[in-house]
Amino acid sequence: MAKLFEFGEHLPEYPVPVLNEREVRAGAGIMFLVAIVAFFQAFQMGNFTPMRLVVLAFLIEFAIRVLVNPRYAPALVLGRLVVRHQEPEYSGAPQKRFAWSLGLGLALAVSVMVFGLNMAGPAVLAACLICLSLLFMETAFGICVGCKMYNMVFPGQAKLCPGGACSLPGRNPSTNVTAGHLAVMVAVIALVALAAPVIARMDPPERPGLRTAATAR
Repeated sequence: MAKLFEFGEHLPEYPVPVLNEREVRAGAGIMFLVAIVAFFQAFQMGNFTPMRLVVLAFLIEFAIRVLVNPRYAPALVLGRLVVRHQEPEYSGAPQKRFAWSLGLGLALAVSVMVFGLNMAGPAVLAACLICLSLLFMETAFGICVGCKMYNMVFPGQAKLCPGGACSLPGRNPSTNVTAGHLAVMVAVIALVALAAPVIARMDPPERPGLRTAATAR
């Protein structure tokens, strides 16, 4: 029973319970992929059924993570399968539990909107955009917004933050962004923007089968 209702691994070399950050980020990426497909189904086609299913899945996912044990959460199980051949990168579990509790609260609020009030419109889409942004930040950049909020609520208590963010004394010179870096970035964006109208006017190549069908009409 103690192992079923447990949050994080208790390893002797770490002062707090830990989670495998690689697994967490992989799970966030899987959730982001599913959610972005459901979002565009609702946004472009007006079909909110996939989004409702995703909301229900997210509610169950975060409930298992926070109230039972993250090791049984489906997205994290899939993430564990994906990264099982990679060396674990451990991060502190307490701040993750705080962040996922916020995620559970958000999923519960959206569930009330979708299932309790039968809402399907801009408010639901906006709430899903927030979820997508948080998932993208974690899977792409390793930035856990809820963990940063934990540091604000409980200053100095977060241990083993991803990327060593809790213990770094200052900026690493290798992470500096210079004016030259920014200039190249802006130049590439400007070049792509200037090319966009030209590319938009390019006709797609015709396929022989399509040309034959058009001629037959």
